[in-house]
This record gives sequence, structure tokens and C-alpha cells, in this order.
Amino acid sequence: MMVHMRAIGYDRYGPPDVLRVEDVPIPAPAAGQVLVRVAATSINLSDWECLRGTPAYARIGGLRTPARRTLGSDIAGVVEAVGSGVTRFRPGDEVYGDNLGLKGGFAEYALAPESVLAPKPAGLSFAEASTIPQAGPIALQGVAGAGPGSRVLINGAGGGSGTFAIQLAKSQGAHVTGVDNAAKLDYMRSLGVDEVIDYRADDFTRHGPYDLILDLVAHRSVFAYRRALAPGGRYRCVGGPVPTVLRVLTLGWVVGRLSGRRIGVLGVRPGPDRFGPIADRCLAGEVEIRIDRTFALEETPEALAYVGAGRALGKVVVSPAAGRDPAAGATGV
Repeated sequence: MMVHMRAIGYDRYGPPDVLRVEDVPIPAPAAGQVLVRVAATSINLSDWECLRGTPAYARIGGLRTPARRTLGSDIAGVVEAVGSGVTRFRPGDEVYGDNLGLKGGFAEYALAPESVLAPKPAGLSFAEASTIPQAGPIALQGVAGAGPGSRVLINGAGGGSGTFAIQLAKSQGAHVTGVDNAAKLDYMRSLGVDEVIDYRADDFTRHGPYDLILDLVAHRSVFAYRRALAPGGRYRCVGGPVPTVLRVLTLGWVVGRLSGRRIGVLGVRPGPDRFGPIADRCLAGEVEIRIDRTFALEETPEALAYVGAGRALGKVVVSPAAGRDPAAGATGV
């Protein structure tokens, strides 16, 4: 008897309507892999980029066609089976992690390397746990070094990583300015930002100066970033159009060095050791998890469109278990 699952697949880059619900065999875990029955998968900007195939680095491993047929990296669920050599988990364990290498989270089951998973804290729901693995480390590492009285600006502050970054920077005593579209300004204020800027009406690089800029949607010039930084200040971007990122990596280093500032790309270190600390802070009540909406698996195209349009306030989650018993297994066909 062949056992199948529902998955959201695509075979070409494009808008959300290239996605479709598929009935595919449940994969078997190879050595070092864990098969997870997915309870929740949160959407990251990387999912939108890999769907569209832009910026160009989203096509790594699949220049003309997607390298992975099913997107979704931030998963939370229950271990269904383990491959040979897996020692940390066994069937029935609740886990979560950033499965960026294999993806596959927009499905009822997903394969993940043992190394990217951690035991899900009992105090977090599956949906809450799924919001942390990728967005948490970006925020935690992005605002590292912000201290009492430091002036911090977060561009893209109303999204998943920005939500965490605001709260972390405020907890460290920083004066925080959040930049996003007008529809998110009140939301950012509710998170504790001191000042807000609508990027459609104002250029944040003409404000400041700032001691730290965390740019989650980089698209300005290196010279504009230099202008917005205080002497000794730091600018770090996470993603953006390839030309912008390349200029930050090359010209940014030169301009920063000559002007007594540091301008570069944030090299985010992933993994359980990196997202565990942010989960601990969520459990302690120091950081609040904001979930805007939860979509059913079949609604994944709508969920991605919602995030891609910049409408999400915090995180958006896809739940294969929506409308069915989350403890239910697969069906044989």
C-alpha cells in the first residue's frame, strides 16, 4: 500500500499561482535524516524569493527550474520516523528547526537533517515555535552590540525578523526607529519603537545619525547608508537585490573604512544553538511572538502573496493540520 501526502509543489519560478496542491508519496528518511509530520511552517522572505526566483541568489542550485519542488523551511511538528544514525530523536518527539537546505515544509511531512532540529519547548505551540528558527537568529545577531542609549534603526521592522529585532533592541536599552509601510506604523508602535518612518513617504537615510542600522530590505546606495550612520556606527543588511548586496560587500567596506564606519552584510549563523536562545527569551516572556494569520495548507499561495505584498504584521504561518486532527497520520491510497 502506497502512502501519500498533500504537498504544495511548483516546477517553475513565478507568482503564487504557479503553486499547486499535489498528492505525492511520503519520503523515507535517509541516514542522518528525520521525517517530521508537519504541524506548522512559518513563511520567511526567503520563501517568497525562492518562489519568484529573484533576487538571483534565490536560484542557487536551480538556475532555470527550482532546486526543491516544495518550499517552506521553518518547520515544527512531530517525528514520524528516523533514518540510520539518528540518535537525538525518536518517533513521537516534538521538534522544530530551520530546514533551509531541504525545505519541504509546505506539506504534511518533511525530511530534515537531524542537525537542524531541536526539541520543541513545551511552553510554545507548534505555530509559535515555527516562527523562530530563521527570523530569531537574524534579529538576535542583527542587533547584537546595541546597548543603553544607542540609536538603532531597523528597516523592514514590521515583518518577522523585524518584530523580534525591535523587542530585542528595546530590551537592551536602545532607542529604536522602525521603518516600514504606513499600514504597519501603529503595529510597530505597539512593539515599543520610539520612532517610526513610512518608507514610501520618507527616506530614512536622511535621518539619524544611527549607531546601528539593521536593513532587512536593502536597496539604497552605500553612500546613503554612510550618511545615516554616526561615526563608529555599523550598517548590516540581510538580503536585497544582488547589485545592492555586492556594492555593500565591496564598496561598502571601502567607504566604511575611510569614514570610520562599518558597512557590510550580516553573515547569519543558523542552527539550534542560534535559535535556542531566542526561544528561551520567548518562554521567559521577554520577547513576544506575533502571528498575524494562520493559513491552511491549500491556502499557501494566498499566504505567500500576503507576505510578498508586505502586508504581514509579524509572522504568517501555514498549518497542514488546519481543519483536521493534528495527531492524524497519513492516508493510504
